[in-house]
Amino acid sequence: MPDATIPIGRVKRDISDLVNQIAYGGKRIIITSRNKPKAALVSMEDYQRLQQEGVGERLAQWQNWVIETDALVTEILARREGKLIPVDDLLREDREELEERSV
Repeated sequence: MPDATIPIGRVKRDISDLVNQIAYGGKRIIITSRNKPKAALVSMEDYQRLQQEGVGERLAQWQNWVIETDALVTEILARREGKLIPVDDLLREDREELEERSV
């Protein structure tokens, strides 16, 4: 069933009927205001599917980020011949430098 495009005024007037068409008839409704699409009304089934797709997409993005980060760590360690960056020392030096500037 193709999507229906309905102005917001009609949605206000016919909300009960539209909800039943969506819930029981599988209809999807695009709500317009001044002839511009503003929102969509979909069934709970469609909504839950969209939620799951969003979760899966975010998980895939996070997994790619982890892979890229691991590769970067490996590259940095290779360039530094396995020596870790002395983060604590760098932070201490930065703090000392800031304190000297503020005196």
